[in-house]
Amino acid sequence: MSVQNPETQPPIIIRKKKGHGEHHGGAWKVAYADFVTAMMALFIVLWLMGASEGVKKAVAGYFRDPSGKAGDNGSGQGGTGENISLKKDDMGKLKQTLESAMRQSPELEKLKDQVNMTVTGEGLRIELLESEVGTFFESGNASPSTPGKDMLRMMSAELGKLPNRLLMEGHTDARPFASRNGYSNWELSSDRANSARKVMQESGLRADQVAEVRGYADQNLRKPEDPNSASNRRVSIVVKYLIPPPVAPAPTKQASAKE
Repeated sequence: MSVQNPETQPPIIIRKKKGHGEHHGGAWKVAYADFVTAMMALFIVLWLMGASEGVKKAVAGYFRDPSGKAGDNGSGQGGTGENISLKKDDMGKLKQTLESAMRQSPELEKLKDQVNMTVTGEGLRIELLESEVGTFFESGNASPSTPGKDMLRMMSAELGKLPNRLLMEGHTDARPFASRNGYSNWELSSDRANSARKVMQESGLRADQVAEVRGYADQNLRKPEDPNSASNRRVSIVVKYLIPPPVAPAPTKQASAKE
């Protein structure tokens, strides 16, 4: 039997298979990004489920018309007015709507000089200013007069169409309220604001639309240089800006399957 020379034998080559991890080391990043996206979507859904009806309507209106240009009043539903205050500039349109509604009633048109509307950082402020003889409220009385009720009902018919929350404020002048039972300008200003709230809720406002009722007495005078001026006696309705839903952060760029 012949013996082969080791130097003539062919070399033995052993090939080792490389693990998949070397080719797909970034795959876990893709799965993690998908998980984070799914959790973010879940939290948004949970937040919407617990949100108020106004916020839900605002979100629905945004998806119907993301550009906000479907109608002159900012709503994609033509005439509903649901998104009128999604933008700050739209408060001016609401002011024009209320002024137009006032002109349609001869009795309310006579009171236009005693209704002051201004766009502020808090929202649209509507002030019903008193005259020396009393217009919207009789002197020392917390119940609205007939013209006062008519004005409040007209306002509620328009404002009740909106998802916006309202603030009701009562103010007096600096004259002390004469009373033997301790009733003061504090109680009078609060009672007038609350009386206005009741009339408006009976005439078109939603039950949950008024967020706050405030009484300032004479601590926030409209004319501080003339503290006894009749215009310091007023009820203010503040249409608050509608808070838009939070914007979801942009999803992070997913890692490539191969790195």
